[in-house]
Parts: sequence; C-alpha cells; structure tokens
Amino acid sequence: MHPLPPGATAPNRRLRDVAVLAGLFALVLAGLVGLAAATGWDETRAQIARLSGWQIVALLGLSLVNYLARGLRWHLFSRRLGLGTTLAADYRHFLGGFAMSVTPGRLGELVRMRWIGRETGAPFETTAPLMLVDRASDLAAMGLLLGTALAFSATGIAFGLPVTVLALSAAVIATRPALLAGIARLGHRVTGRFGRLFARLRRAARALSVFSSPGLMALAGLLGLAGWFAEGYAFHLLLAWMGADIGVAKAVAIFVFSGLAGGLTGAPGGVGGAEAAMIALLSLEGVGLDASIPATAIIRVTTLWFAIGIGLAVFPIAERYSLRHRHVVETD
Repeated sequence: MHPLPPGATAPNRRLRDVAVLAGLFALVLAGLVGLAAATGWDETRAQIARLSGWQIVALLGLSLVNYLARGLRWHLFSRRLGLGTTLAADYRHFLGGFAMSVTPGRLGELVRMRWIGRETGAPFETTAPLMLVDRASDLAAMGLLLGTALAFSATGIAFGLPVTVLALSAAVIATRPALLAGIARLGHRVTGRFGRLFARLRRAARALSVFSSPGLMALAGLLGLAGWFAEGYAFHLLLAWMGADIGVAKAVAIFVFSGLAGGLTGAPGGVGGAEAAMIALLSLEGVGLDASIPATAIIRVTTLWFAIGIGLAVFPIAERYSLRHRHVVETD
C-alpha cells in the first residue's frame, strides 16, 4: 500500500464535514416535513407561501445584526488580549468559525484559535480565553434576555427559570478567573487524571483577568443582548406574519429558551432539541401545528443554517489567509 502524500487527508476531511452538515440538514428537514404531512402539508405550504421576498430578507437582516454585533464583541475581546488583529481579520475568524457550529459541543469552532495562532504566532493558551469569554458572554446575554422576557410575559415557561439561572451561573464561572481556577484544581484532585488539560484550564483562567474591566464587559453585554434580541424579534415578526402573534416577550422567551435547551442536549448546533422545544412551547401558547412547524423551520433556516452558510463561504478564505501568513512566519 502506498502512503498518502502530505495533506491528502484534507480534502477527505472537508468532504466529511460537508457530509455531516448535509446529513443533519436532511434529518431536520425530514422530521419537519413528516410533522407537516401528519397535520396537513397543504396548510403548512400555504403558511410558507404567505411570506414575501422582503420578509425573508428582513429575517436574514436581523440575523446579520446578531452576527455583526457579536463579531464586534469578538474584536473588542481580541484587542484586549493584545493579539494585534484587525477588525477585518477578527470578523473573518468569527464568521468563518460558524461553519463548525454543528460539531458536537461546537468544539469545531476552535478552528478560530488555529487561524489566530497561524497569523499572530500566539499559542493556544494565550488565545483560549478569547473563546471562553465569548461563549460566556453569549450565555450571560441569553440568560438575561430570557429572564427579562419571562418577567414581561403573561405566562411562564416550564424550566425557564432554572435554565436562566444555569446560563448565568455558567457565565459567572467562566468569567471569574479565581473561581474557574479553583474548579480546575478541584476537578484534578477529584479525578486524579487529565493533569495537562486541567493545567491548561488553570492557565486560561488566569488569563481571563484581562477581561475584568467593567466597561469592557458592559459594552460586550450590550452587544450580546442586542444581537440575540434581534433574532428573537425576527421570530416575533415571523409569527405575526403567519397570523400567530403571541407578543414580543413570549416570542423572544421561546426563541432564547429553545436555543439554550437545544444546546443543553449536546446535539450539534442544538439540532432536534431546539426545534422540538420551540414547537412544543408554541403549542402551549395555542399556536397550531400548521403555523408552529413552518415557523420553526423558517426561523432555524434564517438563523442557524444562515450562519452555517456564511461560515462555509468565509471558511476557505480564512483558511487560505492563515496558511499564507503561517508560511511568512515560518520563513522569517
């Protein structure tokens, strides 16, 4: 057997990633179509047909508000770390990472750290806090948004409060260096294993102290709240256009809760869990399946799958750019 030339596995890896994305999309689409068929496909198709082109553009535009706001937050965090990356580079890294959003636990998004490392020479231990604080900021923004939406909603959501508390608690732990380092030490002491992993986590926790500025975290929080509210408001508009207006607060609460609940399942991109939660909660609000199923399908396409599409478009650009700069660094 002849050995494969260097880099021969890269095309296979890309094909595998594309196959995973296609498979996940096909499974979700099949499930939603099955539900639609069970309740009457004609009614579901009629609901989808009620949306005009400008309405679809509006939904995608609100999703873009989310991505741009969170991308700017990523840039602020990157600058605070002193990585020296430009705004364009930070948006390239952030948006390109969306291609890996449906990997288990979204671990594939760590490709951003690889790109930054290639372009700046910064080791993983230096850049890891960037991913950690970004994820924690998302949890904090979504937790605050869910809690506020529940407070303004006439009816509550089962497990809404526990999910809010869990999201905020995770955000607090991830952004408190001493607390996170203590948990890492306790984890190593209890398990007696994974010493290298826990050591890296402690070093990353110490590096988080650079983000402790109240002004920075306040601005980051506002950007996160604005971004996630934009998508929640898009869900409200979609329901109203379909004749199932349940109010802004309830729509935002259902959207955010479903996203958090889907993430807790551990499924890539929350696929399956988020859709099931969304349809179930809409049903509890009196929205029939003829509206809840197409609404769920459309909002997931215009949020999660739209982000993945952007990521797939930016990913090869980010990869080529990082490889070109890695060559420059290695030859200097």
